[in-house]
Amino acid sequence: MYELKTKPNDESVLEFMEQVGSEKKREDAYRLLDIFTETSGYEATMWGSPSSIVGFGSYHYKYASGHEGDAPLVGFSPKKAKFSLYFATGDTKREELLGKLGKHKAGKACVYVNKLADINVDVLKQLIEQSIIFLHETYPDK
Repeated sequence: MYELKTKPNDESVLEFMEQVGSEKKREDAYRLLDIFTETSGYEATMWGSPSSIVGFGSYHYKYASGHEGDAPLVGFSPKKAKFSLYFATGDTKREELLGKLGKHKAGKACVYVNKLADINVDVLKQLIEQSIIFLHETYPDK
């Protein structure tokens, strides 16, 4: 049976952040940590094996196919080349907000940015808030 690799774990968020390569990228990572924590209202938790995602909150999903699991409501990962930002997919408001975000590339689930100076932080906060609202509505606690 398939087992999800992206699960929360007890690894230290701060130790993970200290491993970010360049000083400038580490500064942006700490700023993202503050933005996501304050905006989401959730404490940061490491996700993945190996740990690679700083996640905030969680939700349980179950698809029509029967596949189910848990995922962070929002999160980010300070990858070597770019930051990966994780927001809910399937929300039309996401696309609208991404149009105002600034310089980025968007995949299905990830939004990639080079540095915080490239994006509008107020729009980032709106994306965090909207993602949480959308996921709470889509996957209400039972």
